[in-house]
Amino acid sequence: MLWNREEYLSHMTFQGSPGEFFCELFGPLVGLEEEWRAQGATDAECDLSAFGWDGVRVEDAGCATGAISGITPRVLQEDDREIHSIDTLGRHVKLCKGSATIPLPQDYPVRGPEDWERIKPWFAFREERVDTERLKKLRDAQREGTLITAWMPGGFDAPRELMGEAALCLAYYDNPDMLQDMLNTMADTCLKVFERVCEYVTVDVLCVHEDMAGKSGPLIGQKQVKAFITPYYKKIWEPLKAHGSTLFSQDSDGNMDALIDAFLEAGVNVMYPLEPQAGMDMVTVRQKYGSQVAFKGGIDKFALRGTKEDIRRELEYKMSAAMKGGGVNFALDHRIPNGVPIENYRYYVALGRELLGKGPAVPAPHIRMAF
Repeated sequence: MLWNREEYLSHMTFQGSPGEFFCELFGPLVGLEEEWRAQGATDAECDLSAFGWDGVRVEDAGCATGAISGITPRVLQEDDREIHSIDTLGRHVKLCKGSATIPLPQDYPVRGPEDWERIKPWFAFREERVDTERLKKLRDAQREGTLITAWMPGGFDAPRELMGEAALCLAYYDNPDMLQDMLNTMADTCLKVFERVCEYVTVDVLCVHEDMAGKSGPLIGQKQVKAFITPYYKKIWEPLKAHGSTLFSQDSDGNMDALIDAFLEAGVNVMYPLEPQAGMDMVTVRQKYGSQVAFKGGIDKFALRGTKEDIRRELEYKMSAAMKGGGVNFALDHRIPNGVPIENYRYYVALGRELLGKGPAVPAPHIRMAF
């Protein structure tokens, strides 16, 4: 089912919706398509259009809020196993073929305040960050039911991309002024960008990527969030909210339980993907926070590697009556992993639709929901 902007925003804010939202957020992991084809999957199953996922027509505002370095990416070395490259931040990165989709940085451009001062102009505002011709077209699209999204640099993720995780965590203590200057610079640029964007459209969903946690919990605590990230988030989110923005969506893997209160206070009202293998349980989070936060994801992807009984147990728990009625995009908590038989995936979709009262799937073009 294709939802319109108003239906989706109403659903995600617990204001009523035309039904439950069942989607695929991330798609298959590298190599799964080959496995499925060997098991007899059709083209439509491999591109996921056979499964009749719910979706909403989405357009990104097309504005650039992150680094503009002027560095042209280039390949340094490639063999059968790896690709070594220089990326747009000037980092040497390594990608392992056949098993990864995200390159691993081997070095970083910022080691201290002097390096930050050198690259600070990458984050300065310039008019080229805003595509006004695109925004003129999006104005009409939004009126016709298209959801408009926009991205801001992560309060943890953007400095981590410049410094690496270990150096960033030390910098909260050793170089706090540098970190504050990073976030203030990024916030000021976002404000100028979004001020121009809002002349044409309302940003329905402000998106931020953090990926700041693992199985044992987040890499920073509430103290660091409240001192550094909350002011940064509020500086950007509150003017957008005043202009009519509805959803503030945070993407972070790992166990974020320890920081949910802090991020709700900062304005976040959508969280995903709520990974069960990291200890996140969408049912207990809903019991604790109610309608304060909406979810995307939350269904254990690894249950699909098990038996049909495993899949049923997972879905009956996650798709219980307490989780229905709005505020959830029911979906796997990340990419469909290798080793999931196509028969299990078919069963997962059919059973999920049954439990959500959706009826048989009607094949339709796959509409991605990962924002």
